[in-house]
Amino acid sequence: MSHFHAVVWIDHTQAKIFHFNAQDADKLTLHAHHPKLAEKHHMDEHFFGDITQSISNAGEVLITGPAQTKMALIKYIAHHDAHLLSRVAGVESADHPTDGQMLAHARAYFETRDHMTAQKV
Repeated sequence: MSHFHAVVWIDHTQAKIFHFNAQDADKLTLHAHHPKLAEKHHMDEHFFGDITQSISNAGEVLITGPAQTKMALIKYIAHHDAHLLSRVAGVESADHPTDGQMLAHARAYFETRDHMTAQKV
C-alpha cells in the first residue's frame, strides 16, 4: 500500500521506517552494514542508501533518532538526492520510543502540519 507520509527512527545500528496514514502503517526495519563506523560518526553509505531508497516515494518524511546518525542521514540525502531532501518535513530528537509511540507522534506531527500546508502528490 502506498502512503503519503513516512517517519524514520535511526541510530547507528538500525532504522525503523513507517509509511503510514491515519488508519494503517507499513513497517520496515533496516540494519546498519557497518554499525561500528556509524557509531564513530562515519557514514555507512549502504545503510543510508537503503534508507533513502525506502523513503523515496514518500510525500513527506519526519526523521527522528537519539543521536547524531539522523544528521548524518540528512547530509547523505542532501548530497545524494536533493529532491528527497525537499520532502523532509522535520528532524527531531527521540530517544528509544516504542513503535506505537513513534507512529502516534508522527501522526500528530503531520496532522498539525497538514492543516498548515497543502499536500502535493
